[in-house]
Amino acid sequence: QGGANAGHTIYNAEGKKFALHLVPSGILNEETLCIIGNGAVVHLPGLFQEIDGLESNGVSCEGRILVSDRAHLLFDFHQVVDGLREAELGNSLIGTTKRGIGPCYSSKVIRNGIRVCDLRHMDTFVQKLDTLMRDAASRFEGFKYNVDMFNKEVDRYKKFSERLDPFISDTVHVINESILEKKSILVEGGQATMLDIDFGTYPFVTSSSPSAGGICTGLGIAPRCLGDIIGVVKAYTTRVGSGPFPTEILGKSGDVLRVAGMEFGTTTGRPRRCGWLDIVALKYCCQINGFSSLNLTKLDVLSELSEIKLGISYRQKNDGEKVESFPADLHLMEQTQAFLVLTLSEPQSLFHLFFLLVDYEVLPGWQCDISLIRNYKDLPPMAHRYVERIEELVGVPIHYIGVGPGRDAIIFK
Repeated sequence: QGGANAGHTIYNAEGKKFALHLVPSGILNEETLCIIGNGAVVHLPGLFQEIDGLESNGVSCEGRILVSDRAHLLFDFHQVVDGLREAELGNSLIGTTKRGIGPCYSSKVIRNGIRVCDLRHMDTFVQKLDTLMRDAASRFEGFKYNVDMFNKEVDRYKKFSERLDPFISDTVHVINESILEKKSILVEGGQATMLDIDFGTYPFVTSSSPSAGGICTGLGIAPRCLGDIIGVVKAYTTRVGSGPFPTEILGKSGDVLRVAGMEFGTTTGRPRRCGWLDIVALKYCCQINGFSSLNLTKLDVLSELSEIKLGISYRQKNDGEKVESFPADLHLMEQTQAFLVLTLSEPQSLFHLFFLLVDYEVLPGWQCDISLIRNYKDLPPMAHRYVERIEELVGVPIHYIGVGPGRDAIIFK
């Protein structure tokens, strides 16, 4: 699911940094076959640029990437429309990456989209592209459509179709054959559950399903075939773009996390909004996805803090009643009243101090470098307490702890 609006920054065995958007991260493993599934939207110029960049850095892509013939094509004009749509919204803008993701999924859902398999039939492709571009021109006054623009796009995609042809595959068949052969399959998606079109902070969400359900719809895998689902969560919370963020830290304190965690979007470079770990949202994500365990990343980023907060619950403004789950109603989110809860020597020692957005539990920090630690027992006691308190509150075990950006900077608990 998703497209080039998401970015995954990874490092190879030599520590070289790669920023990938459409090509799966597994491309750095020479034994891996990489598949771009039917649920993704594919911007071919961007895909070829990534492939060229990988090849120029010694990463072979030939015969190692398959693109679903059912995946939808994202065109440059989708990106133009994305920008026009955001401008139209004014102060109510969603905060998209303007990579054309939403407009492409819109084309898919209203059934005038163009799929990868259409590139093998250039006669009908031309007709479909004309219909699609005329539709965009009729909707947006700022979208200028003419014959010259259309002909140039057709010529580009004739060349693209020739280059893409060796990559095109019935990936549903390939994946299900791999399942029958009991091959190891790792599924990678873009964004995260709180940006899910159904379960996220709508309308400040992405246009696809980055929750576990997207595995089945985006690849053609039957639910009964899924194995362990590992939830990846930072030791604090971040968000790019607009939308509610109950545990956000504003001002200089938020800047400390942003700089220490290098929280700038891989795709846009935008500074991410940073805040304390939101336990309410995390529990909600665990329910939706059925996580068997969690991978807690970036624990090292919190190392300099004297105290660390956990957002453990929300309360309604009118009567202070606890909200049992993450609410769908953003008006409720905006009108929520909450309390800062201070934890002293014992978790049960709670004192209501002043009004904020969330019930917070405050834990002491460990204030030492943990980036070189590789065994859980060697972490400082306060780091143990933080990790284990998250497990207690969420009800899901943490089996992996990230303490740095390197491939080996992980603790198995």
